[in-house]
Amino acid sequence: MLQNLRDKTSGWIATVVLGLLIIPFAFVGVNEYMTGGNDTAVAKVQAPPTWWASAPSWWPLSLLWQDETIGPEEFRAEFERARQQQRQALGDNFDPREFESADNKRRVLEQLIDQKVMLLAARRAGVTVGDAAVQKSIAEEPAFQVDGKFDPARYTTLLASQVPAMSPLQFQEKERERLRMAVLPLGIGESDFATGKEMDRLIRLLGEIRDVTLAAMPPPEADTAEVGEAEIKAWYEAHPADYRQPETVALEYVDVDGAQLQAGAAVDEAALRKRYEQEKARFMSPEQRLVSHILVALPAGADAAAQKAAEDKARSLAAQARQPGAGSVEERFAALAKANSDDTGSKDAGGDLGWIERNGAMVKPFEDAVFASQAGTVSDPVKSEFGWHVILVREVKPSQGKGFEEVRADLAREAVDAERDRAYNELAGKLTDETLKNPTALAPAAAAVGLAVQTAGPFSRAGAPGILANPAVLRAAFSEQLIEDGTVSDPIEISPSHSVVIRVTGHTPEQARPLAQVRDAVIAAVRADRQSKAAEKAADALLARLRKGESLKDVAVAEKLQFNEVPGLPRGMPVPSREANEEIFAAQRPADGKPSVGKLKLGNGYAVFAVTKVTDGDLAKVTPEQREQLKQQLLQVRSAGSAQSFVEATRRQYKVTVHEDRL
Repeated sequence: MLQNLRDKTSGWIATVVLGLLIIPFAFVGVNEYMTGGNDTAVAKVQAPPTWWASAPSWWPLSLLWQDETIGPEEFRAEFERARQQQRQALGDNFDPREFESADNKRRVLEQLIDQKVMLLAARRAGVTVGDAAVQKSIAEEPAFQVDGKFDPARYTTLLASQVPAMSPLQFQEKERERLRMAVLPLGIGESDFATGKEMDRLIRLLGEIRDVTLAAMPPPEADTAEVGEAEIKAWYEAHPADYRQPETVALEYVDVDGAQLQAGAAVDEAALRKRYEQEKARFMSPEQRLVSHILVALPAGADAAAQKAAEDKARSLAAQARQPGAGSVEERFAALAKANSDDTGSKDAGGDLGWIERNGAMVKPFEDAVFASQAGTVSDPVKSEFGWHVILVREVKPSQGKGFEEVRADLAREAVDAERDRAYNELAGKLTDETLKNPTALAPAAAAVGLAVQTAGPFSRAGAPGILANPAVLRAAFSEQLIEDGTVSDPIEISPSHSVVIRVTGHTPEQARPLAQVRDAVIAAVRADRQSKAAEKAADALLARLRKGESLKDVAVAEKLQFNEVPGLPRGMPVPSREANEEIFAAQRPADGKPSVGKLKLGNGYAVFAVTKVTDGDLAKVTPEQREQLKQQLLQVRSAGSAQSFVEATRRQYKVTVHEDRL
């Protein structure tokens, strides 16, 4: 048998077949070697080689395709950033459970995929971003600035506070990647333009006014006709969402409110005086100094000669300011500052920097020199990272404080509040300890701390009473854990020193209400629908008469309808309502001397209208500045649309693989 197998695999045909089989197996083996056979990517974006853009995705040499991968760590980090943004935007209304939905995860993933598509497109186009562009972008980020200038300390602090924390080097590379992926779509968007004729047409449309006549039809008569069983059943089955019972819960809860606790014993006078002495500094206003300065700027990396020249100039200015002459030292200093200072922010004000405290707002050498000088004196030149400073302390405002009697009432109130907070924390902590002993019952824990158990419900999310309507309480009350386990919740904070502990005692899921229970509501809905259709039919009949040539005014008089003329109605005005205005301006222009007619839904009735005249916006009334502003707004909208279209078109050219089970 082995000899037969050997004979059959030794011919040239077998050699060719085996050779062909080796090719795919070889590439599969290389792929397994490169990926380690353990692909955990959440999504992958792949593009064919630039020299064969139309290569099919099943091509055996797909290893030569370019790709960008979204790993689980990257997805989780982006999802966490989105979570933090949503929490900040919604505050107490943020629902962590709702945010974890599959739709939210897919939305975040789609954004990441679009970013990878643009990154891959930039790589294929040879786009690079230099260090200077990265540094410029970071320096111009408002979040990293203090008083309009980039602040290195703020920069590193904000990066460290990110989740997860980032080093400056990591952020620089991330910013480089962001700039790189933005180059192509921004370039596409910024290439949009608007012609003069387009702007003329837009101005005419936006400034358009219409002369309109309106005839309001009387409210439809109440429908009192019988509603058959078949009609009732059909309506009920066609509108299931209108007849559902919302999810409800019943609760027992304990309200722990620090404001209701006894304040305790009277405040001890000696204790108040001791606290005053310990915290005296907070009742003192800090020393302040009114300061002017002259800056002789020194560029970074200046050579020794430039540094010496700047120092000599500063010393010369200090000597001139001290030299007796006409006017006061402040007047001489202000004149020198206006003529010589390199600080554009204070130069025109004679170097005035206002009142300064010792709080780190100024660089340390400058601040030290200010508080080492006497009022009315000019300092020796002081060097900082900005250059050489000549400083004049014009006035000193010494530290001032309040005596014990002035702050006694505040200290007493704080002592009472502190005692109440202590009592609240002790009570809340004891209640928590008691609930841990028996987590499925609230009454024993409440009895142990002397608080009453209250009950509420059943109620829905929209009908919660009192403090139970707090968003945090509602999230806990309708959470799966408390509903399924019947356990006591952790303390839920309502406000500082005020919390509530709850336990779900009953739960009814959202469900359809039986027809027998909503029968009257269904009948009312059927009759309301009949009324609406009857009113619309009457409006259509009136429109038919107008289209045959009758005048709306004549018809209104004959039918005793309320008739109004609205000349010069502007586009976009909420007259007679915003929706009605849109309907009127969506109507065709009058043609051949015949008005353009239509109908409007107003409340529970209808009105018919006739557009008798259309006047375009006057180009001459738009100033060049207004025209340019409108053009920029139009280009901004177009640019965003063009950039998004480019992303979508590029994405269609690539292969995107998503692993839903890894989200």
